[in-house]
Amino acid sequence: MILSIESSCDDSSIAVTEIETKKLLFHKKISQELQHSKYGGVVPELAARLHAEALPKILEECRVYFDDIKAVAVTNEPGLSVTLVEGVTMAKALCIALDTPLIAVNHLKGHISSLFIEKEGRFPMLTLLVSGGHTQVLRVKSFFEYEVLATTLDDSFGESFDKVAKMLGLGYPGGPIVEEYAKRGDEDRFAFTIPLYNSNRIAFSYSGLKNQVRLAIEALGDLSEKDKADICASFQKAAVSHLLHKLKKILKSYSEEIGLFSIVGGASANEYLREKILSLCKEFNMHLALAPLIYCSDNAAMIGRYAIEAYTFKDFVGLSDVKANPKIAR
Repeated sequence: MILSIESSCDDSSIAVTEIETKKLLFHKKISQELQHSKYGGVVPELAARLHAEALPKILEECRVYFDDIKAVAVTNEPGLSVTLVEGVTMAKALCIALDTPLIAVNHLKGHISSLFIEKEGRFPMLTLLVSGGHTQVLRVKSFFEYEVLATTLDDSFGESFDKVAKMLGLGYPGGPIVEEYAKRGDEDRFAFTIPLYNSNRIAFSYSGLKNQVRLAIEALGDLSEKDKADICASFQKAAVSHLLHKLKKILKSYSEEIGLFSIVGGASANEYLREKILSLCKEFNMHLALAPLIYCSDNAAMIGRYAIEAYTFKDFVGLSDVKANPKIAR
């Protein structure tokens, strides 16, 4: 079995996965959303302290598996440096105590692996990664190989939802709240322009759209619940339309070569986005792969699924070589 640990941001998670069958034997996640909501976003130092409390508690529930652990896997990049350190430190201590090798996992590869928890991998595929920190389109050749085809120039898709929610005073995390308000709103009330619509550049940008929302809020003054719902719906429509506009350009080049498209990351749980992407895939005769909603956000199960592949190839790292790396890996 492989014991995997995830602490890249504000979710403390540990999983145990059987190597041969890929079966998930144990998985638990403790969210910190309630503690961070009062600040309107993640406070890194608070997140680190909460990881220090939560991870040992979850680990106690895994003791029954210790004798069968063949490797320990941990997210070491990218993420918040102070929270990554909590998971990396625990992983190193476990490797020493259990006399097992260590597998370092790129968080983005973990999200891709979330599609194949308790399943065999399917490649090649095109993948849209949308989360609070990332917006990327990837050409994925295997669990280990991927090429970045497009990325954001500024804010990520998920981050823009959080910021709009904060401007409207709706709370944190913003993504699910904005989505719920949008269901009750008129998406055509505010004609927010689609970012980079007249640009041939294959990239994403959400800072300008976020500013459009800010100006609309300021123009209205006191906001009614209907105003908030209409702003959320109009913003969501523009944010998703931006993704679709650039994805069409990419699919025109790759759909005949690659028949599988997937969405991963925390923001991939957005139902409106899923519906629009499904229609796009039908237009290009591509199959859409989605991770179960429970595995869209950060979790140790996806880290464990990637680690099975790494274990097969003996892709281990020395304890002194593993450090928390907050930067986005390219």
